[in-house]
Amino acid sequence: MEVVSVAEPSEPASGQVLVRPEAVGICGSDFHYFLGDIGTIEDPSVLYPRIQGHEAAGTILAVGADTPGLETGMRVALWPVRACGHCYACRIGRGNACVNISLIGVHEDGALQEQLLMPAAQVFPVGDQDAVVAAVIEPVSIAVRTVVRGRVAAGEKVVVIGAGPIGQALALAATDRGASVLLVDTLESRLARGAALGAETLQVTRDESFVPAVREWAGGDGPEVVIEASGVAELVQPCVELVAQAGRVVVVSLSSERAPVRVGDLPLKEIDVLGVSCCGSGEFGDAVDLVSRRRDAAASLVTHEFTLDEAPRAIAYAMEHPTEVMKAVVRV
Repeated sequence: MEVVSVAEPSEPASGQVLVRPEAVGICGSDFHYFLGDIGTIEDPSVLYPRIQGHEAAGTILAVGADTPGLETGMRVALWPVRACGHCYACRIGRGNACVNISLIGVHEDGALQEQLLMPAAQVFPVGDQDAVVAAVIEPVSIAVRTVVRGRVAAGEKVVVIGAGPIGQALALAATDRGASVLLVDTLESRLARGAALGAETLQVTRDESFVPAVREWAGGDGPEVVIEASGVAELVQPCVELVAQAGRVVVVSLSSERAPVRVGDLPLKEIDVLGVSCCGSGEFGDAVDLVSRRRDAAASLVTHEFTLDEAPRAIAYAMEHPTEVMKAVVRV
C-alpha cells in the first residue's frame, strides 16, 4: 500500500455529491481484500490497484442537480453499496446481495482519499455526529442487517460467537431490539466491551467447547438465534447444535474455509441457516438512527486513530495486532 497523488474528481453531475472524507474505518474485510482473499472475482486485474475505504463519514463539498435533502456542509455517512437493479436478487428487493454488486473500496475506489464523488442515494446525513463515530455506522449497518435477517425479536435469546467489531455491533443491535444477548469469545478484554453494551458474556478457550455453557445460559429449548461472527469455519457446526428447534443460525463472518456441518441436523431441527451480506438502504438508515441514539456505545468501538499518511501502517498494525485493535480509524 502506498500514499500517492491522484487527479481531483470532476464537479458532481446530476444525482452526484462531492464528499470530503473525514474518517474511514478499517475492518476485517479490508484485510481479506488486501491479502487477495476477497473470494468474489478470479481476475485480480479487475480489483487492483484500488483505493480502499468503505466505512466512511465526511462533509459534502458540492452537490449536483437532483440531490434532494443534501446540501454543502452537511456531515454524512456513506452507504458503500451500488446494485445493478436487474439480477434476481435485485428483482426481489435484495440488492445488497446483487450478483453485480459494486462496493466503494472494493470494486471502485473508496474513501481513503481527500475527495470522492458519490451517488446521492448512497449519502446519508448524520446531523451533528462526530465524523469518527459516524464512520462506525457502516459496520453497525451489517449488524442491523443481521438482526433483521435473523428476525431477532424482543425477549428472545441470542448467542453471538465472536466479540470482534461486528460481534460488538451485534450486541448493540440485538439488545436495542430487546433481546437477551450472550457474547462468546476467548478474550476477556473484548468481552468487557460487550458487557458495557448490555450483553452477557462467556469466556472460553480455543480448545474448549462452549456448547454446554451456552445451553445452560439459554435454558429451556435453547437460544432462538445463534450468530457466527468469529470467522472460524469450524464453529458453524456448534451453532447448529446449539440453536433451538426451528431456530435461526446466521453466518455473518467472512472465511474462505469450508465448514463441516452435520447435514442431518438441518432437517431434524428444521432450522434456518442464513447468510448476511451488506445491508440495504433502509437498514443503513436504521443504523444511522441507532448510532445517533447510542453515540457513546458506538464511539467505544474505536480504539486506534491514524492520519491519511499513516494509512499503510494503520492496516498493517490492525492486521498484526488483532487482540489489541477493536476498530482502527483513519482521519483523512
